[in-house]
Amino acid sequence: MPRVKYRDSDVALMARMMRAEAEGEGKQGMLYVGNVIVNRAIADCLDFKDVRNINDVIFQVQGGNYSFEAVQKGNVFYNRARSVEKRLAKKNLDYWRQHPAKFALWYFNPYGPCPPTWYGQPFAGQFKNHCYYEPQPDTCDSVYMG
Repeated sequence: MPRVKYRDSDVALMARMMRAEAEGEGKQGMLYVGNVIVNRAIADCLDFKDVRNINDVIFQVQGGNYSFEAVQKGNVFYNRARSVEKRLAKKNLDYWRQHPAKFALWYFNPYGPCPPTWYGQPFAGQFKNHCYYEPQPDTCDSVYMG
């Protein structure tokens, strides 16, 4: 049973996002970004109550901007999905989740040390240039279930 329902088009869309956001961090870095995407689709809380599928997550607008910088800026995101990233995306959708992004709903590249919190959410860990953040305790139980 996959972590979230998906179609082939979702795999390709997610693969493009994973590559655009973390290609420089290798397969592991792309898998962590994939964790955040799937976690947002599962999370029925906070900023993610109205996103129920991969398309919703990727194209979510918050504060007048797309949640993911790659959608806003284009670049690699608008290239065709490659088979290596599709395999990684499918792995995330089906079962794969690991620390520091296991329960993370946010990540960013601070171009410096990771702050202990980001918009009030606790730091979960770092991989290469990206800092990952989980929801505060008791604010998003659904992300721990999926």
